Order: sequence, then structure tokens, then C-alpha cells
Amino acid sequence: MPLKLFVPKERDPVETRVAASPDTVKRLAGRGIAVVVESGAGDASRITDAAFEAAGAAIGSSGDAGDADVVLKVRRPTADEISAYKRGAVVIATMDPYGQDEAVRSMAEAGILAFAMEFMPRITRAQVMDVLSSQANLAGYQAVIDAAAEYDRAFPMMMTAAGTVPAARVFVMGAGVAGLQAIATAKRLGAVVTATDVRPAAKEQVESLGAKFIAVEDDEFRAAETAGGYAKEMSKEYQAKQADLVASHIAKQDVVITTALIPGRPAPRLVTKAMVESMKPGSILVDLAVERGGNVEGAVPGEIATVGPARIIGHLNVPGRIAASASLLYAKNLLAFLETMLDKESGALTIDFDDQLVKATLLTRDGKVVHPAFAKDEPAPAAAGAGPQTEGGAA
Repeated sequence: MPLKLFVPKERDPVETRVAASPDTVKRLAGRGIAVVVESGAGDASRITDAAFEAAGAAIGSSGDAGDADVVLKVRRPTADEISAYKRGAVVIATMDPYGQDEAVRSMAEAGILAFAMEFMPRITRAQVMDVLSSQANLAGYQAVIDAAAEYDRAFPMMMTAAGTVPAARVFVMGAGVAGLQAIATAKRLGAVVTATDVRPAAKEQVESLGAKFIAVEDDEFRAAETAGGYAKEMSKEYQAKQADLVASHIAKQDVVITTALIPGRPAPRLVTKAMVESMKPGSILVDLAVERGGNVEGAVPGEIATVGPARIIGHLNVPGRIAASASLLYAKNLLAFLETMLDKESGALTIDFDDQLVKATLLTRDGKVVHPAFAKDEPAPAAAGAGPQTEGGAA
């Protein structure tokens, strides 16, 4: 019998993405895999059932999960979904397992092989599988679009017969994938863009996009620039000087976009209420870390909050706000990973548990939690032991 693969409609009400696209379905069906997509799974991503059918999928219902060998999802499965899977099924998704010990344990007890795509190592071979980067890239873009939609003035400088409209001043905090895309997008819209990052090596990337890097560039900063691009713990004195510089800079900005995330920990507080209240009337802040506690004091998940003279945008699932693009990239990430587990001739599952990618992403196997970050005192099967996990904040 051919391998059966199921793509469900996401159960989280804020999730608009889907874990497959017509292109990925066509690739999978071409390998002899029986692909079933739950009816309506792609509606919020502008992918119709007819488009999936034309690519080679059958349209089914949630009940089709019961005999699937592989399930592709955007988010971690719910308890009801887990109970429907057969033992031994492979489930690939963004699992968000930190602080979710019970959910991880329930996947183990269900006997499924759960893979967390956000743990994909940052190596050349896995670039096409990097969901953090693909989704953060779109989040950075959408953050600027959302800011522009709420900002009640033009972004570019306009010289007209009636006078000159000044360019908006945009400050991006964090120059990872999301931050760099936010910089590039704000520049395209004609804003005057500045940015900062805890990594001195980010200065070159920021300036290559035409933005100005904001930092206290003293001897300590210059010494830290040689740290290979990684964040280096700076002295308390330097941190105080940098905080003062950032606070005075924020007061002059029209738009501030924050992107700092640390895997497994609450988001760092970058902007205090006092900083927000120092801004000009009508100023906009976009907090891309609001789902992890927020970088901006006063940000409210899922809302646009008014704090003093400014508004703080705290939209949930920002990549999902551009779902028609986000789903295509996410589906390609999943396909690339799944293909490393498929026999080239037969299309059968042939998982190499010694493969670096499998070791880094496998959460549960044979009824046990096997990822070292979550296994705690539970011994892992020898074949599924994982080495040190490398994680990078995609934002």
C-alpha cells in the first residue's frame, strides 16, 4: 500500500496557514504518496480544495487522520487530534514545546513520532527547511505594512507645491531575519530607518540595507565586534549608556518595531512605558514578540493598545496575516524535510535516526520524550539520542 499523508485544517482560531501547497502536493503525489487534504484546509491561504485536487490530492475530513502514516501541520496537534492518530505516525509541525510538558508527554504516550520544525539546525543543508527564517522574513515585512496602515501620515518624503511632507522615522530593534526584512521594507516605503542589535557584527548588515546603526561605539563596542557575530555580554556601564542612547532615540521616532525573541524564554523587555510616553503623538510601535510576553511594556496580545501618545500593535500570528505567501514557504520547508526521510525509489518512510536533522528535531519516539531539552529523567532510546541543539532566534 502507498504511504498515506494527511494535511488537516488547523484548529487554532488565529491560524490561517496550511501545511501544504499545490506544488508540494504535486511533488508528493508524483512519488506515489496518497495525499489527503481536509476540506477547507487552505481556504484562509487562498488555496481551494479544487486546487489541491488538481495537484493530485484527495479531499477528505478530519477522520482521515486515523490511518495516516504522516501528518503535516502548522501548529502542535490538539489533544483531540493526537487521540485520533495511529501509533507510529509521523507528525511534523511547529510544536512550540517550551512550557508545554503535558502536551509533549501526550504525544509520546500516543506513540507518535513528533518532529519540531523550529528546532531545525542552522546549517547549510537545512536552509530550505528553516521555518523560523521563512516565517520571520514575512513577519518583518508585515510589521512595516501594519505600522504604515495605522500611521496617519505618509512614509516617504514628498515635495509638493503645497509644501514638503517629511519622511517617517522608523527604528527597528533587533537585526535578525525579521528585523532585516523590516528595515528593507521600511526603506522601500521611503522612511528614514535606524536600527540596533545586541550583536555589534549586525552593524554591517544594517548599513548594507541603507539604515543607520544606533549604538554607543566606544572601545568596548569595537572589541566586541570581533566576537564572530554572536552576542557578547557587555558591561553594566556599557548597557546603561546604550539604554540611555536608545531611550533618547525612541523619543524622536514615528515608528518603532521590536523583534527580539529568545527560544524557550520570555521575550526581553526593550521598551519601557516611560519610553513609549516620551514619543510624539500618533507614534506607532509594533511588538513582534507579543505572544512571548512582549518587548514593549503595555503591549496587549491580539490588540492595538493606546499608551500615552502612542499605539502599540500586538497582532497575533503575524506571518498568518500574510497567509497566502506564508503557507507556500512553510509547505516548502516541510516538504524539504520530509523528503530526507523518503526512499528515493519507493517513496516509503526510511527515517535515519542518526541523521543530524532528525536528532535535532525529534521530540517523541516509541512512547517516550526523547529530545534532550524535554526528556528530563526519562531515558531516550539509544538510536534517537540527540546531540546539543543549536537554536537561533529568527526574529
